[in-house]
Amino acid sequence: MEYRELSNGVRMPVIGYGVFQIPPKRTERCVRDALEVGYRLIDTAQAYGNEAGVGKAIRESGIDRGEVFVTSKVWVSNMNYERAKASIDVSLETMGLDHIDLMLLHQAYGDYHGAWRALEEAYHDGKLRAIGVSNFYPVRLMDMCAFAEIPPMVNQVETHVFCQQVEAHENMNRLGVVHEAWGPFAEGRNGVFVSPVLTGIGEKHGKSTAQVMLRWMMDRGIVPLPKSTHRERMTENLDVFDFTLDDADRTAIDAMDGGHPMVWDHSSLEVGTGLLDLIANAQLQGAKLY
Repeated sequence: MEYRELSNGVRMPVIGYGVFQIPPKRTERCVRDALEVGYRLIDTAQAYGNEAGVGKAIRESGIDRGEVFVTSKVWVSNMNYERAKASIDVSLETMGLDHIDLMLLHQAYGDYHGAWRALEEAYHDGKLRAIGVSNFYPVRLMDMCAFAEIPPMVNQVETHVFCQQVEAHENMNRLGVVHEAWGPFAEGRNGVFVSPVLTGIGEKHGKSTAQVMLRWMMDRGIVPLPKSTHRERMTENLDVFDFTLDDADRTAIDAMDGGHPMVWDHSSLEVGTGLLDLIANAQLQGAKLY
């Protein structure tokens, strides 16, 4: 496995395994398979509802805890100092771990500055080895980096061939923040797995379209988080260290960029309204974060 060094010196694998939308009852088996085929970065979140399965698979894997890099995320309903602080302890207890390698703020909603103070405190206490954010657009990330005691070390955002995050990526590089990619396969949209551009590049290198997409991100310094519930696909997605793309490949893929999110546009009023209504009414049930 190859690694990226975060701003605090902690080493993070250059590719990980994501468990978004994997049912809790299947998570333990999937994470166990992922660890057995070689993944060492596992990405979960409070909102996924499957932290317990992630923790159980890691604890029972027989792999030294120091070799596995675990990421979770504080959900919006916990987005103030008090709730975030308590939720970190709940995540640790749920997973049965004595530390989390990377904790992210899941969305830039609520009192995320207060929640960030809770992450900083837990980092100082040794509960978290690194801290960062998720779905923070460039201006929000700049805000956090400018005014936080500890700037975010990672920003995880939707990134794939149709949403290449060129400006955001440049901003993260400038700020010293590692760019992680959720949804690296665009959730299969736009016929991405049968794209003539990607299949052509794959045939040239003897690789699948999925492997081409992952290699393209890794060549850019982006840490992708592919997900599959099938062991053979997990293995295939990890088999990306024996080739690189050339300039012609990169130019062809660059031309696929649509310039905006496809899966979850956090700048969309419709998306924001639906999400905040869910959190305020169903999850917080009228309680306030401020």
